[in-house]
Amino acid sequence: MQFGGRKKKISTIPQSELYGQHLQFYGQPPLENISLSEFETFAAERLKLLKTVENLGVSHVKLTEPYRRKLESQLKALNFPYRPDADDKKSQSGPIEYEKRRKDHISHFILRLAYCQTEDLRRWFIQQEVDLFRFHFTELVPKQQLAFLHKNNLHYDTISSEEKTALKDQLINSSFGVSGIKVMEHEFYKVPFQDALDLVRLRKVYLKQGYAYIPHQDIVTIVLNDFRTRLSKALALTARSLPAVHSDERLQPLLNHLSHAYVGQDYSIQKNVGKISLDQIDSLSGKSFPLCMRQLHQSLRENHHLRHGGRMQYGLFLKGIGLSLEQALQFWKMEFIRGKVDADKFDKAYAYSIRHMFGKEGKRTDYTPYSCMKVILSNPPSQGDHHGCPFRHSDPELLKQKLQVYKVSPSGINQILELVKGMHYQLACQKYFELTHNIEDSSFSLNHPNQYFLESQKLLGGGKDIKREMDAPQRSQENSASKGSTGTQEVAANTSQHLAEMTEDLESFFQEA
Repeated sequence: MQFGGRKKKISTIPQSELYGQHLQFYGQPPLENISLSEFETFAAERLKLLKTVENLGVSHVKLTEPYRRKLESQLKALNFPYRPDADDKKSQSGPIEYEKRRKDHISHFILRLAYCQTEDLRRWFIQQEVDLFRFHFTELVPKQQLAFLHKNNLHYDTISSEEKTALKDQLINSSFGVSGIKVMEHEFYKVPFQDALDLVRLRKVYLKQGYAYIPHQDIVTIVLNDFRTRLSKALALTARSLPAVHSDERLQPLLNHLSHAYVGQDYSIQKNVGKISLDQIDSLSGKSFPLCMRQLHQSLRENHHLRHGGRMQYGLFLKGIGLSLEQALQFWKMEFIRGKVDADKFDKAYAYSIRHMFGKEGKRTDYTPYSCMKVILSNPPSQGDHHGCPFRHSDPELLKQKLQVYKVSPSGINQILELVKGMHYQLACQKYFELTHNIEDSSFSLNHPNQYFLESQKLLGGGKDIKREMDAPQRSQENSASKGSTGTQEVAANTSQHLAEMTEDLESFFQEA
């Protein structure tokens, strides 16, 4: 099959030249023919790689030695490029470097098709690709980085030794961690200030006559911003072509399967509905709720009310741990009528939104509990709200007081606050899990409040009754991709089945790392 879209006259770089470099901006789509089998294999293995990038970003500080070591190991295992100095000679095992770079290129564009469909999918894909790009770019030596910039029309030149000497004092004062000796040892890039607004805003660079002087270690910020912008625009353009792609009966079910299978567990589907009683919630909130849900529960008990953002975040979480619709209606009604809402007003103003949350009203959408990324990035709380991520949205002093109330040790609080200061919010939550469960190292990468609950219950011994079946099927609305003629349905079913068989071993991998 051809993987190139509409035929039109475009300027293309010869493939030998395109794959002659270790790193690229993915500006030119692949135009060659590939088999459906290769299409599936490339897609599944890149998805496995991006999931590794996500898990390592949660469990390690990015670009630290353990992070680099584990990511390089996975790149090597999946036969993706991992060394900038690799040549094209065939190694004793595995494909030649050219084939690895070809696989990297094609697989990126395949996942663009799968992950351009919604805002959440685009956000997830961009974040993982940017993190992967950051790893590759920082592996390059300064000379290779400069060559990459020029090859991609980012003409940022290093300043001369004479200019460095003349501006030595200014560069020292404006650049974090740069001493007089380091100024002469390290490269500085002269960049138009509008290309370095993030660094200018943080006052990390010296400005002169419209140019920012950027130390070598910070040039990655400029390159990542450019890559993120290019990729975001490219995904928007790809989304416009989806109708043509979806008309191909071989690709539609495959792409839908890719986009819904491995972004994370779908905690909206439960096989343990009703296993938790309303009487257990108070006890569970103190033992097994993540801090975001614990504060929502506490606020609800104290104020007998939550605003819409809090009701959505907490309500979907409770749905995810096993509350049935009937239990949820009873739970919210009992609490609200203790405040200023009578039973009649609750039935008229609030019951509908709870039924809607469970897919029983409106568009009948079965809403999924919020992931950590959604809680952190969307709908920040305003005054009077209690939703959001405490590690992201709370004032550090208030967070410290809250952790003290919850009996976290002073040294543990300091560790959490250091992670928060570095904007490692999920790592801070994982550290909170370890401190409140008295374990040295958690064996999972935290990316969902409901995952926190399940891991806590497993650790405390309550997981057998409460733990959701992890192999739950996808939501019904996500399984409508293969509608059409009998022939089309048969092709779609075979394609989905083949991909499922090929990737069934990934499920356990995604729950590790």
